[in-house]
Order: sequence, then structure tokens, then C-alpha cells
Amino acid sequence: MFIIRTSLLLCCLLGGALINRYALAADPSSEALRSLAVQQCAQCHTFDRGVGPGYGPNLFGIVGRKAGSAQSFTYSPGFLAAMSEKTWDEKLLDRFLEDTQVVAPGTGMTYFQDDPKIRKKLIQFLRSLQ
Repeated sequence: MFIIRTSLLLCCLLGGALINRYALAADPSSEALRSLAVQQCAQCHTFDRGVGPGYGPNLFGIVGRKAGSAQSFTYSPGFLAAMSEKTWDEKLLDRFLEDTQVVAPGTGMTYFQDDPKIRKKLIQFLRSLQ
């Protein structure tokens, strides 16, 4: 009986993980993308128009925005120095999400996303926040 219960539990857990992975791969819907962004970013960031910053700046409208210019957020001197005169586009976001400290040494944000597919989906979500 223990083996059957354990097997069923493993099937449910693995099945859920596979369904979630498949949904993210197959369905670029705003809900799937938002769910991924919440999982990866919401500990520090907010996403909705008019909402103040969290520990990090609000990400609404980030694509096309001058780096370091989000309202009501105080950026670290390291971030401001490294990102001076830069504008957030998909290329810069991809490099930043891969390793924040390489792109902006001294930034208060520490995030490393090695998976380019996840970075692409996060950027797709960020692009939708207009």
C-alpha cells in the first residue's frame, strides 16, 4: 500500500511539474507569463500601473524606459553609474536577467537566470506591461 501511495504521489508531483512546464512552453498566454513573473520577480517587484515600488522598482512600462527612472524608487549608485544613458530593451533585459551584477556592478539586485527560455518568457511578460 505504501508503494502505491508513494507512486501516486510521485506521479501527481511529476505530472504537475510537467504540465506547468508544458503550459509555459506551449501557452504564452498572459496568465502563464504572469504566473512565471510572479514566481521569479514578485518577491521584490510590482507589475501594475500606478502601484508603488516594492523592494525593487515597479516594472510596469519598463520596456522602452530609461534605466534608473522608475517613479518613487531610489536606485543604488552602482546601478545608476552602470546604467547611465541606457534604455531598457529586450537585449539589455536579457543580459541583465542573466546576471545583474555583470551588467550593473554594485546594483542592489542580485538575480541570475541561466535558462534563456525563462528569460525570454519574462521579457515577453515585461513587454506586455504597457
